[in-house]
Amino acid sequence: MPDAPGESLSRTQPTMPEQPDKARRRLVLAACLIATFMAAVESTIVATIIPTIVSDLGGFNLFTWVFTVYLLTQAVAIPVYGRLADLYGRKPVFFAGTALFLIGTILCGSAWSMLSLVLFRAVQGCGAGAIQPIAATILGDIYTPAERGRIQGLVSSVFGVSAVIGPSLGAFLVAHVSWRVVFWVNVPIGIAAIIMIAVFLRESVQHRRHSIDWAGSLLLLLAFGSLMLALVQSGVLSGPTLAALTATGVIALVALYFHERSTPEPMLPLELWRIRVIIVGSLGNFTSGAMMMGVSAFLPTYVQGAMGRGAIDGGLVLGAMSVTWAFASIAAGRLMVRTSYRLVAIIGGLSLSTGCAMLVALSPADGPLWASAGSLVIGIGMGCCSTTFIVSIQASVPWGQRGAATSSSMFMRFVGQSVGASSCGAVLNVSMRHLDPGAVNAVAQLLDLPTRRAMAPDRLAHLTDVMAGSLHNAYLLATGFAVLTLVIACQLPARLSPTRH
Repeated sequence: MPDAPGESLSRTQPTMPEQPDKARRRLVLAACLIATFMAAVESTIVATIIPTIVSDLGGFNLFTWVFTVYLLTQAVAIPVYGRLADLYGRKPVFFAGTALFLIGTILCGSAWSMLSLVLFRAVQGCGAGAIQPIAATILGDIYTPAERGRIQGLVSSVFGVSAVIGPSLGAFLVAHVSWRVVFWVNVPIGIAAIIMIAVFLRESVQHRRHSIDWAGSLLLLLAFGSLMLALVQSGVLSGPTLAALTATGVIALVALYFHERSTPEPMLPLELWRIRVIIVGSLGNFTSGAMMMGVSAFLPTYVQGAMGRGAIDGGLVLGAMSVTWAFASIAAGRLMVRTSYRLVAIIGGLSLSTGCAMLVALSPADGPLWASAGSLVIGIGMGCCSTTFIVSIQASVPWGQRGAATSSSMFMRFVGQSVGASSCGAVLNVSMRHLDPGAVNAVAQLLDLPTRRAMAPDRLAHLTDVMAGSLHNAYLLATGFAVLTLVIACQLPARLSPTRH
């Protein structure tokens, strides 16, 4: 029989960290914002430079895996780190994860082929799984529910700021230095975050024997790894291989469910999923994360490949999303205190759906301005949704379960991002093969401006149509995820807010 709600977590938990004074609390907040920026900028900056990496290393067929493997390993690692943070404290888990992330970052900048880059991105993702959820959990510990709306608005705005700075910085470094330096700029940022957390966050931990759910972690990796591989490579795998991978993933998921019910200290405490706010917030994180990654992973590629613009233009279009994301996050934190979680989340869902519909209507002749307008509207939706879901979830559980609840929610977000990147990538690959099987490898030439200018006009027009049509289908799928987010947002309790629990 499963433990009673909260029992497995309350038996063996570290003592609550000492509440810092206002000065130290601001410094801890700054450290968490720095760490969040470091992890958030990684996705946006890589999305901008990936066309340059492909033109240098080749391996366009592994293009989607640069995003997918990072998000997949990050998603699988998040519940493990969240569980360890509840058992051993926030600081040591944060240090270990950030150090592993920095090692992977250095290796990514040293990659010699697309395959090696994918492998190093997996290492990077394993470390990244600790950064954002543990930083969010630390802030949930030191701020009250009424304050969390404003603070999580700041945290969410970091995603917006990172997406403004990331593409612009990535485009600048690619143009003037090298794409390899783009990875290495995160190293001093990570070291600064580690030092600040070590100095300013004080927590005492009761050292007791714990049972780490390694079996659950392995089952989670097997389940989602198999399903992601089947999804991304569905267009090239044989029928029996595809069926075997899908069956393996489903069986592993079923085994994970029964294992988590019976283990004394589960990695994914199932009792949390009986709370309505956690279910709704986690599902909303899943669908909005899938939508966001389905758009951001391929929007710079559309601007450069289909429109024939440079890397800077691609970065600016993606950065437009971040401008409104930052402002909407702060506004959402204030608005939810005066109204309700549901109203703010519905505003976000409507904005996501509208912005994706604008991208579906996009054509190469429209230019970057229309793409930027759609990106701006999507940013409003992400700012409202991401802030609302995390604040409502953290307010629904006590301190001893906050690490598990926060990490479970973020796990769903990153699984959603993995699904978004892989499913939109699968739609992209299948659409290309349907339009012109021989163009799958040739479209990479569109991303290199000198090669593009040397193409015959007929060849250029054909490859542009193939890429634009394929990305159009990917944006249709992203729109479906946005509409689902709106439907899920409507399921939040009507009157719940940070001041009304």
